[in-house]
Amino acid sequence: MSVPLVQVNNLHIQFCDNEGLATTVVNNISFNVPRGQITALIGESGSGKSVTALSFLQLLPKQATINGEILLSEDDVTTTNLLTLPAKAMQQLRGNKVAMIFQEPMTALNPVYTCGIQVMEAIIQHKKLSKAAAKKAVIDLFTLVELPEPEQLFKKYPYQISGGQKQRVMIAMAMSCGPALLIADEPTTALDVRVQKNILLLIKKLQHTHQLSVLFITHDLTLVAAIAENVVVLYKGNVVEQGATKNVLQQPQHAYTKALLLCKPSPAQKGFTLPTVAHLMHQTLVPIPIATAPVIESNPILSIKNVTIQYPVKKNIFGKPTQLFTAVNKVSFDVYKNEIIGIVGESGCGKTTLGNAILGLQPLTEGSITLNQQVISNATAAQMKQVRSQMQMVFQDPYGSLNPRISIGDAIMEPMVVHQKFGSKKQQQQATLQLLAQVNMPASTIHKFPHQLSGGQRQRICIARALAVEPSFLVFDESVAALDVSVQAQVLNLINELKASHSFTAIFISHDLAVVQYLCNRVMVMQQGVIVETGKVNDVFFNPQHAYTKELLAALPNHEKW
Repeated sequence: MSVPLVQVNNLHIQFCDNEGLATTVVNNISFNVPRGQITALIGESGSGKSVTALSFLQLLPKQATINGEILLSEDDVTTTNLLTLPAKAMQQLRGNKVAMIFQEPMTALNPVYTCGIQVMEAIIQHKKLSKAAAKKAVIDLFTLVELPEPEQLFKKYPYQISGGQKQRVMIAMAMSCGPALLIADEPTTALDVRVQKNILLLIKKLQHTHQLSVLFITHDLTLVAAIAENVVVLYKGNVVEQGATKNVLQQPQHAYTKALLLCKPSPAQKGFTLPTVAHLMHQTLVPIPIATAPVIESNPILSIKNVTIQYPVKKNIFGKPTQLFTAVNKVSFDVYKNEIIGIVGESGCGKTTLGNAILGLQPLTEGSITLNQQVISNATAAQMKQVRSQMQMVFQDPYGSLNPRISIGDAIMEPMVVHQKFGSKKQQQQATLQLLAQVNMPASTIHKFPHQLSGGQRQRICIARALAVEPSFLVFDESVAALDVSVQAQVLNLINELKASHSFTAIFISHDLAVVQYLCNRVMVMQQGVIVETGKVNDVFFNPQHAYTKELLAALPNHEKW
């Protein structure tokens, strides 16, 4: 029997704060990554998944104290302890033998270099190819991961492409040198189901053809069932269960694993509060009906009329656009008071652009947007300030939307100060603590900074900040994509509570069809800037009419593998 590619033995990681107080985040864990197989590392946000992965490449901050072994087998005889490898040797290993797809592509990509140059850099560094050969290799990789117009995208900067496209650039970069081990940290979080399926198929293909080993970090158990041969379950820094995927998911032994399996929204749970890990660990599952939401009114609170948004692709020497890209094409719809309407579609279809336009963050080429019978698409800065006290947005990238120099408490209180909410600073601090409790974050978080939190925790902070001015209308842009299933359940329950108690109205942009079906009243399917299908959620999902909607539903991971 061959030696596993990676053996993790008694890995123990602590972080020390400024006062020297140590906090254990990974507690003497041990597991293997077999050769040529995909091993899933699952658990809630903050369970230690990403910290474990970063330790493979010595990417943890200096405040970390690491003990144990991570043994990489060159063959069945020679092994290398990645924790003790010298800096120069580690530099040669990173991206070459061991590559990583990071969770947040916007912060992992350099904003001052084009996407193509950044992938070329890794190829030239490790493969010693000429620039021409490296460029061809990059374009081939971009084609492989289904990036549109690879030659054009080679010249684009990260800010010029969508979140899902940035993630695919990261995947291309990770695969550029043919690593033996690929660490994928939530690699499909920002991707729609169709592209997600293609990426998973790509990873499986590379695994089989190159005997690639993959450590697949995720909170989506549906993906684990679809892709992984083995699974390791982390809970509060401890391995509580591990084994073959089929055995663990079909016959879980630990209460925590059982709880994770029950937190994912399903059609049967619509109308009921979603269970969370905290409840399931301590009591029997009893479905609780959602509090009756206010009746959806017949008068629209938001009206979108013939909205078109175009970007210049090429300009002449005088700066006049000679070629335009239409991101949103003559879109019209109404949102009625007390309803949540979902917008689904593949990355780059115009969902986020439309959401930004509603908030006044993106100018319109044509059309109008009306909120509470007031046209806001041509509002002045002073008028938009008043509008934003009624309407807020939860952005897709939690790290990019938080100021790294401002504490979490100040970030949440900032909109309260701008819009003069809750009176004195003491009252604002109290309101901030209440918001942190609502999104299941401890009071001590008020003094922390964004870099001290996990990806899922940062997303919860962004939701709390959006709620800080008590808006009547919210735009959620992939706001639960980065959350594990338990925290996702908490946030969805919170949204339902707000909908019931505060006459809540929202647009919910997402690629997670299960979440949209659970949460929303109506759904719109968007393709290439056009709404191709709209209707009540169950009507669209159970009886789709448009070919593209059928394609999206067909791309969902196969639940039969459970």
